[in-house]
Amino acid sequence: MPRTAPRALAALLAIAFAGGALVADAKTLRWAGRGDPQTMDPFSQNENLTNNINNLVYDALVMRDKDLKIIPGLATSWEQLNPTTWRFKLRPGVKFHDGAPFSADDVVFSFQRATEDTSQIRAYARASGKPRKIDDLTVEFVTDGPNPIMLEHVVTIMIMSKSWSEKNKATKPLDFKNKEETFAARNANGTGPYALKTREPDVRTVLVRYNDWWGWKDAKKFDGNVTEVIYTPITNDATRLAALVAGNVDLINDPAPQDVPRLQQTSGVKVIEGIEQRIVFLGMDQARDELLYSNVKGKNPLKDKRVRQALYQAIDIEAIHKSTMRGLSKVSGGMTPSPLQSTPEIEKRLPHDPAAAKKLLADAGYPKGFEVTLDCPNNRYVNDEKICQAVAAMWSKIGVDTKLVTLPRAQYFPKLEKLDTSIYMLGWGGASTDAIFTLQPVLSGHSGKGDGDYNYGRYTNPKFDAIVAEVKVEMNAEKRLALIRRALEIHNAEIHHLPLHRQVIPWASRANFDVPHRADNQVWPIWVKVR
Repeated sequence: MPRTAPRALAALLAIAFAGGALVADAKTLRWAGRGDPQTMDPFSQNENLTNNINNLVYDALVMRDKDLKIIPGLATSWEQLNPTTWRFKLRPGVKFHDGAPFSADDVVFSFQRATEDTSQIRAYARASGKPRKIDDLTVEFVTDGPNPIMLEHVVTIMIMSKSWSEKNKATKPLDFKNKEETFAARNANGTGPYALKTREPDVRTVLVRYNDWWGWKDAKKFDGNVTEVIYTPITNDATRLAALVAGNVDLINDPAPQDVPRLQQTSGVKVIEGIEQRIVFLGMDQARDELLYSNVKGKNPLKDKRVRQALYQAIDIEAIHKSTMRGLSKVSGGMTPSPLQSTPEIEKRLPHDPAAAKKLLADAGYPKGFEVTLDCPNNRYVNDEKICQAVAAMWSKIGVDTKLVTLPRAQYFPKLEKLDTSIYMLGWGGASTDAIFTLQPVLSGHSGKGDGDYNYGRYTNPKFDAIVAEVKVEMNAEKRLALIRRALEIHNAEIHHLPLHRQVIPWASRANFDVPHRADNQVWPIWVKVR
């Protein structure tokens, strides 16, 4: 029998019995995935599942519809008063789940909280500008310079209750990498469509419909009928699949590629097709003078572009696409979640060529290769561990002896944040198709102010950073697009990362569930219908 964590299995069995009784009276969505939300603090971790659960509890000033278009949220309208000033009119009569009224004070507090050093979305909060209260239902933001994508930044900031946060000593985002625990880690108080009922890390998270949510008044726009959401982490792919087929869960939004054909032929189950906006890639330490966990002493081979290129050309990405991903990937040489702002040339990969890779290593002074450690999650991306196993085997063929270290996401991301890594896997995506959401946090040099927070290789490229600085403030769309493409070209030329593919993630549900598939791979029960 496939191995499953005892607590997760116990929770699954509880859902199988308790959940069945609930469905008759309420509309319960039993949702399972490989991983677990990392925290209920909406600013402490910028990770998709964590954001997804928190987005159901907390509203933002604006939100996205099924097609990812920005629509009003806690703000009913907005206007740009001048190049650096934006005014938002707030929705009247909104209350937090604890009954406290929502006002401009909560908005100002939340944006200020999101700029703290322990916030993983500080770059977006700071780009939104400094908030100021005009009156209880009006907030203005003053930016340091023109912001061509203001709403794309604002949509990422969830609004917390100022009084609740102060009462519970949660005025700053918890320090996740140092395993800090605060009240906001396991408790929540938002204005969103669902309220947190139960949070048991690695066991289950239960949300219940908040009937006073402002959106439910518009039944045509928000037509879902789910009254309870039970999320259960089931790490093992086979166990998660079996739970869906048996009817013990209603939805999985991360089926293993090898399981999709079976699901398509399973009675009572339907597959929901969709491409996720997410690029999966490998990052490399290009900062240390001596590579961690290697037999090379006094040097860091990864600082040499020839070595980075050798690792790139040793990867047989078509084999990974066909065998590991079962065709459910879009091979790419680009580094943005969406190709919309890229070009065919940017998307073109370096050819798979082991012989050329060996020569590059020899030219760089490593004719016999070297030892390196590859860090990978085992419950974050589609077939993440299997991909890394394949890459490690391919590198061994050119003499790079690769030790593979795999960890669950709860341990993996703190390891990366401490820079305890040489080569690592990361995936980057989200709802926005704008490249700045990759250029700034992932590809830029680390500034300590949000830029390069996810640049765990800590390389710096002054030419690249200078162009990104222009992208942030350029209001002319054509000029801005040209700058984005130039930045991506510079990045690719230096091979700062090893791109792999964009994920294709079909979802699978019970046949009586109508679930809209969003390209950001987020499940929104406000549109889910149970028949």
